[in-house]
Amino acid sequence: MKIVIAGASGLVGRAVDAALRAEGNEVVRLVRGAPAGEGEVAWNPAARELDASRIEGVDAIINLAGENIAGGRWTAARREKILRSRVDATATLVGAMMKLTRRPAVFVSASAVGFYGERGEEELTEASGIGQGFLSEVCLAWETHAQGAARAGVRTVVLRLGVVLAREGGALAKMRPLFRLGLGGRMGGGRQWMSWVGLDDVVGVIEHALSDERCRGPVNVVAPEPVRNAEFVATLARVLRRPAVLPVPEGLLRLALGRMAEETLLASTRVRPRGLQETGYAFRRPTLEGTLRHGLGTPVSP
Repeated sequence: MKIVIAGASGLVGRAVDAALRAEGNEVVRLVRGAPAGEGEVAWNPAARELDASRIEGVDAIINLAGENIAGGRWTAARREKILRSRVDATATLVGAMMKLTRRPAVFVSASAVGFYGERGEEELTEASGIGQGFLSEVCLAWETHAQGAARAGVRTVVLRLGVVLAREGGALAKMRPLFRLGLGGRMGGGRQWMSWVGLDDVVGVIEHALSDERCRGPVNVVAPEPVRNAEFVATLARVLRRPAVLPVPEGLLRLALGRMAEETLLASTRVRPRGLQETGYAFRRPTLEGTLRHGLGTPVSP
C-alpha cells in the first residue's frame, strides 16, 4: 500500500512508520518544513495548506497530528493550540481528499478516550455518550472533522486512544525516572480507572484498521483490562523493583496543573475495547505487567 502519515514524528507516528515500511509499504510523511526526500511532502495545517496532487494515488491516510496535551499547564492560549492543531490538521487532510481523482480506501484518524470524560465506575464502550470537559470538547471537534471523510465515501476509523505505554515517550517515560528514585506513588486516592494500551498494540490496531473492512467509526484503542491508578502504580513499582509509597495529594496536583490534572491524572475512565474484540483483533500485550516488562526491557523475577 501507499500510505500517508500526518504526525509521523511523534511517539506513535514513528512506530507506525517503521512497522509499515518493514512490511513493504510505501510511506509518505507529511512535514511542516522543507521535505528531506521523495518520501516527504510539505504541508501547513495551520493555514489549511496541502497540495493534493502530491498525495494522488494513495491507498490510505493516517492522521496522528496534534499538539501534546501534557506539554504544559492548560492556559487559555495552550487550550486553543491543542484544539486548533487537531482541527486544522484533520480539516486539511479531509479537504485534500476531496480534491483527489481517486480517494483513499481508508482514513484512520486519532482521537482519545478523553471523549468520555470523568465517568467514575461506569464501563464505557464505543456506544457510550460524550462526557464533559475540555478534552471531551476537543475530541468531539476532532472526530466531527474526521467524519467528513466518511460522508465523502471514505471508510473512516477514529482511534480513541488510551494512555499509551512506551519506554520512548509519553506517560511512562515521564514516570519512570521518579519511580527509579523511589519517589513514585498513586495520584490522589488512587481509585480512578486508567485505560491504557501498549505501543505495540497501537501499531497493531492501526494495521488492523487499515486492512479490516469491519473497522468503521470510533474504535476504543485500550487493553482489555483497565486498572485503577493504585494498581498501575503498584505494578510499575514491582516491574522496576522500587518502592512506591509517596502518594501525590489531589490538592497538590490541582495546584500544580489545574484543569489538566482534573481531566487526565485524576479522571476515572473505565473503557473497554468492544469494537476491537468484535472485529477479531488479537492483543499483542493484553496484561499491564507484561506490557510494562516488554516496554521497559525488565525480565520476570525468578
